[in-house]
Amino acid sequence: MENIHTTKIQNFFRVLLGLFMITAAIGHFTFQRADFQAQVPNWVPLDKDLVVVLSGVVEIALGLSMLFLTRYKVFTGIALAVFYILVFPGNIAQYLNQTPAFGLDTDQARLIRLFFQPVLIFLALWSTGAIGYFRRKV
Repeated sequence: MENIHTTKIQNFFRVLLGLFMITAAIGHFTFQRADFQAQVPNWVPLDKDLVVVLSGVVEIALGLSMLFLTRYKVFTGIALAVFYILVFPGNIAQYLNQTPAFGLDTDQARLIRLFFQPVLIFLALWSTGAIGYFRRKV
């Protein structure tokens, strides 16, 4: 996969997303562990704490990749976008089950949060040049 040139603003958002993912991963292992467990849908056939720890490991790997594996930023952006898609059912479950977590204690707050996931997906793809990569391939 070729390395796509990205602008300074794209790089800023790539670094910001990387730091966001590392911070979220730390939360998985420490002070937000119960909140993350509350997001794991009941239909997931694994222990909720195991899911939280494993997703935290993935988040820290993706965050570090966003910061340091710039040669592979297109691949990393695609991987991060896929991760955001995979965890989206947890956000939906939190809304449908009216589960309070992360200070989201109203249906309205949980619903509004759902609209931020596509923004994160877009930022992961745009900030790493993945959108430009896909445009060149079409």
